[in-house]
Amino acid sequence: MGVANRLDLTLRLVQGSGRVSVSELSHRLGVSEMTVRRDLDALERQGLVRRVHGGAIATRSREEGAGFAARESWQTTTKDRLGAAVAGLVEPGSRVLLDAGTTTVHVAGHLAARGPLTVAVLSLQTALRLADRPGVELLVVGGRSRPGERSLVGPLALRTIEALAFDCFVMSIGGVHAEHGWSEFSLDDAAVKQAGLAQATRTIAVADATKLGVRAFSQVAPLDAVDTFVTDEAAADEATHPSGPRTLDALRDAGVETVLA
Repeated sequence: MGVANRLDLTLRLVQGSGRVSVSELSHRLGVSEMTVRRDLDALERQGLVRRVHGGAIATRSREEGAGFAARESWQTTTKDRLGAAVAGLVEPGSRVLLDAGTTTVHVAGHLAARGPLTVAVLSLQTALRLADRPGVELLVVGGRSRPGERSLVGPLALRTIEALAFDCFVMSIGGVHAEHGWSEFSLDDAAVKQAGLAQATRTIAVADATKLGVRAFSQVAPLDAVDTFVTDEAAADEATHPSGPRTLDALRDAGVETVLA
């Protein structure tokens, strides 16, 4: 296991239990306690965990309130793997609506290889990633840029989406819950996602496994509003994500194709 992947998994184990010991992490990861301590120190320097006697506790169990810049470097190996998996599901020649979020920036990075594509983007970050890429006709959806997030929201964004038709909507999400469906922390982001769902023939939702079992503030849609959900393999591991397997089962029962990348 590479260092980046090990840090990802260490963070998830801490978040999943709230508090975990160095010896437990050592056993789970198959590495020495010295390595675990070094990894926890690295995560603490990023403000993601807090060291306590014999282990660590989570300081950020959810991404609520953490701006794009703070989250951009989190779990980059996992998010890039998800981005490649999602891009592989997009057919050349498609008209794509690409949502805002740290994971969809990685989707954008892999989409150019799927051209020709017409891609409408809902964030300034993805616009920069796709600008001037051969085979990509880039449309930047108008709207208000949310401070700290740089996602495009508000009435202008909604009117633009509602005036277009898409073959595929790639939707990032704040939370997916077995009973409460898809949800977001921001009312503005939830409204934009609802518009995207209505205007797309097919929707691919993407999120890392930390989002499973999460019920955020604003409901976006029931589980069956999405066609395919792409997440990482850790979602199926109850030890890492206690709500993961149950949420995946609920998605499959709702007819959602699940892809573990």
